[in-house]
Amino acid sequence: MGNIVEEHLGIERRALLNILFIGDVVGEGGCSFLEKNLNAVKKHYSADAVIVNAENSAVGNGVTPHSANRVLDSGADALTLGNHGLKRREIYDFLDNEFNPIVRPANYHPAAPGRGYMILDKGSVRIGIINIMGIVGMENIRNPFDIIDEIIDEIKAEGCKTIIVDFHAEATAEKKAMGFYLDGRVTALIGTHTHIPTADEQILAGGTGYITDAGMTGPMDSCLGVKKELAIEKMKTLLPVRFENPDTDCSMQGVLITADSEGKCTTIERIEVR
Repeated sequence: MGNIVEEHLGIERRALLNILFIGDVVGEGGCSFLEKNLNAVKKHYSADAVIVNAENSAVGNGVTPHSANRVLDSGADALTLGNHGLKRREIYDFLDNEFNPIVRPANYHPAAPGRGYMILDKGSVRIGIINIMGIVGMENIRNPFDIIDEIIDEIKAEGCKTIIVDFHAEATAEKKAMGFYLDGRVTALIGTHTHIPTADEQILAGGTGYITDAGMTGPMDSCLGVKKELAIEKMKTLLPVRFENPDTDCSMQGVLITADSEGKCTTIERIEVR
């Protein structure tokens, strides 16, 4: 499985539910690393459910039915996306199939394929999964604060108490503000998109777990999963560059969340596998 940065085998987990969230999977390297390691990580942490951000899982970024199925076959129970989620048109029918456990940002135009939230049924428990996207430094889409309340109300009307939000956003301040706004109403708000794990995991006053970014699953010797030479060229010249993913050693980053029977977060901790 590789080296787990923090060992937790001696910790007794008293919470009802262990939820593993894996940060943005990048390209062939990220998918292959996930295939090799995710099931062992699930077993190690006694994960009841696994949510994976797969918006960059296809070669060249975006997501395709092939890359989505690779992530699901690796052991993921549900997939979230982000600003590259609709880049590859071949994913559209896959998103429209309600039997596929995948969500895209809910604040896209209603004409967009797919859905912005789902309820994952794990038998004894049900987990609401919401995907929203920030607007600061991102695409010109609907303000996520305008839609999130209604989505949460709809999920809770279904009797679902455990709710995980993937907030795919650029600005730390926007993620923090959303975390405080949803505190006490969702189990956890997990930031994605910037591919760098942040050291600010915490449980907010109302019982909501929070982290600004869960990190990524992909090549370590890279610039956010892109060949460093290409990223440097683009930044130096400000000219278009076709990004490629390097074939180097990978890591898998994310967070483990535990929740009680009322959907409150009891612990949130970063994990990394290399």
